[in-house]
Amino acid sequence: MLDPLSPKLLKARELEKAKQEKERSKLPQSGGLAPGSIVDTLPPATSPQYEQIGIIRDPKTMAAALDPTPRARERWQRRMVIREIRGRWRMSKQVKLARTERSHLSKSEFIKTSVKKLYPLANQIAGKPLSEAMVQMRFSKKKAAQDVLRHLEYARDQAIVMRGMGLGKVQAQAQAQPQPQQVEGEKVVDGQEAEKGREPEQEEERLVVEDKKGKKRVVTDRTAMYVDEAWVGRGSYGFSPDFRARGNVNELRLPYTSISVVLKEEATRIRQARDRETKRQKKKVWVPLPDRPITAQRQYPLW
Repeated sequence: MLDPLSPKLLKARELEKAKQEKERSKLPQSGGLAPGSIVDTLPPATSPQYEQIGIIRDPKTMAAALDPTPRARERWQRRMVIREIRGRWRMSKQVKLARTERSHLSKSEFIKTSVKKLYPLANQIAGKPLSEAMVQMRFSKKKAAQDVLRHLEYARDQAIVMRGMGLGKVQAQAQAQPQPQQVEGEKVVDGQEAEKGREPEQEEERLVVEDKKGKKRVVTDRTAMYVDEAWVGRGSYGFSPDFRARGNVNELRLPYTSISVVLKEEATRIRQARDRETKRQKKKVWVPLPDRPITAQRQYPLW
């Protein structure tokens, strides 16, 4: 057995440490990426070109996360191409809606509550605008309402970042911002004078639509989000000891439940209301006694 303080072992440790320092010196000073994940011809971090080029990531290194099963992906793409060819490249109604309307599904973590207690909260927020649903959960007396509120905030942020939902008013405000002063030779044109030649701003759009439950709602922003669906799911049970008299111990089953919400934009609700109205108008009028030709009658009475 070698002595940990022997000269040979200490020298070997010093050589290994020097080797590690040499390898570490080859890494870029900023970013801390592994070798191969950045182009060797990158300029130094102090040069002005570094900010323009940025970090170029190696697709082979990122393929483990972005494309973990390439063969399965290729088979799926082949099936999709075959299906489109068989359908003569015609899109179904579901595909058209998926390409023109935005929606986001978000499932929460398991909450320490039962289905019986969480189900009424899911029914309470279903069909309401997202802002109104969050207000309902904020002032609710139910203990699980605070967990539902946090999940609604998380689902809202996810929908904005991942799907680009709810940005209609923000984009309109960005376009309506006054332009800075423009210098034309020696004459300075203020923003107010430049706005005189513009057309007057359009009034806010207000539409009265009917939701799935038959309730009338006023829509002022087509990109505003609302809770289209909300449901709960039962999770696994936890256990806790319940100490009783005479040394008896019972097991308490602690339920865990999750809540899932589907967020959509008000444009979807407007389209659904229009489709229901069109279907209602196309429906034929019901009559109790329709006009039919009289058959199986004799020329003379039988008496």
